[in-house]
Amino acid sequence: MAVTQRVAVVTDSTADMASGRADALGVQVVPLRVMVGASAAVDGIDIKSNDVARALRERKRVTTSRPSPAEFAAMFQSCLDAGAEQVVSINISAALSGTWEAAVLAAQDFPHGVVRVVDSRSTAAGLGFAVLAAADVAANGGSAAEVQGAATATVDRTRTMFYVDTLEYLRRGGRIGSASALLATSLSVKPLLQMVEGQIVALEKVRTSAKALTRLVELAVEAAGAGPVDIAVHHLAAEARAGVTAAQLAGALPNAQSVRVAELGAVISAHLGPGVIGVVVARRSG
Repeated sequence: MAVTQRVAVVTDSTADMASGRADALGVQVVPLRVMVGASAAVDGIDIKSNDVARALRERKRVTTSRPSPAEFAAMFQSCLDAGAEQVVSINISAALSGTWEAAVLAAQDFPHGVVRVVDSRSTAAGLGFAVLAAADVAANGGSAAEVQGAATATVDRTRTMFYVDTLEYLRRGGRIGSASALLATSLSVKPLLQMVEGQIVALEKVRTSAKALTRLVELAVEAAGAGPVDIAVHHLAAEARAGVTAAQLAGALPNAQSVRVAELGAVISAHLGPGVIGVVVARRSG
């Protein structure tokens, strides 16, 4: 590892940043783990999203676990040893995972202010956009406060909404939050969910999957507003459906700076299940 800026940016594997992209940006990634039955695998390295989709369809038990504080501490120390003066770690929502807590505990091993930890209040591209903003400021010589500020400002301008074919996987993983009331809903009703302050909450109930996806696009366009915006469309084993959603968003948002389609990583896939379509809207400043 070689750190060329004075502030190193660290995240976790739920940001779904390909290793080549992370390396190019100078971002260090601490992986979570996925267990299929009794077998543990490192997210993004030993297991991919298609492996998770297959396991879920075969009704195998799939669970996830956070990195340990020691793993974060080792990463922070490596960044400092490689030349960084400070570290900013941006992580998956504290309400969804113990990953943020592990990073906070690790930060306490270092002098005050050397390591700063940011709760993205989201995951996947909702986390990834904050990491990208932080990495850009760090690459341009920003201070730790400026890098942290770029991340938190992006978090505040980002909205994550998604459709799931079933709430069963969220229920199994205990990540359903206040949207649990939807579990009693008729199977014919398709739920739209959103991230609010790091938790998964109900957004709307729609009668069919086609209508749900149409409504998801409408809500994303409303959230984007008239200014410049970046869009990510996530999916698991639903590439064609995600492509259609992305095309609709690109057509409806002339000020979109980017519209990217990406399959979810293994950890988040384990909790949402095949068929999920998520839209992350990150409004740019100014």
